[in-house]
Amino acid sequence: MNKNNIILIGFMGVGKGTIARAFFKYSGRFSIDTDDLIESITKKKVKTIFKDEGEPYFRDLEKQCALWLEKSITNTVISTGGGFYRQENIKNIGKVIYLKSSFEGILKRINNAPNAKQKLAKRPLLKNLDEARKLYDTRVKEYEKVADFTLDVEDRDIEEILKELTSMCE
Repeated sequence: MNKNNIILIGFMGVGKGTIARAFFKYSGRFSIDTDDLIESITKKKVKTIFKDEGEPYFRDLEKQCALWLEKSITNTVISTGGGFYRQENIKNIGKVIYLKSSFEGILKRINNAPNAKQKLAKRPLLKNLDEARKLYDTRVKEYEKVADFTLDVEDRDIEEILKELTSMCE
């Protein structure tokens, strides 16, 4: 069955949530965020889950989320946490779009946001930029392997991104 879902993957801060929410105007598709779903069922922030329970526990919650998405969600844009791309059933959930930007472009995007402090606080992995860059370098190759399409979002306005995303999904 064609679920007609779009799954946005990419490094933290690249704009997955922003693009998913804005895409509603273009497509009429609802958007959901996997981290928001996990926070809702656990009543804890992702960074608190990592701190209190550890990454393996969080990845198990992502797996449960992915299984639910596969059997329950259609015609939806799904923004994901940075590591969600590893879910074995991701291709069963929908079409995977990798939102691509350089590491510097992501930092620039975050730092130029009106709520930059909150965006940085939400991403504890960005406190150590050397470690974050290593993680970025590793994940970029993995994102490219998983994706059905790659959409370069660096230094592009949202309207242009949405038009290209629309054409990828037709």
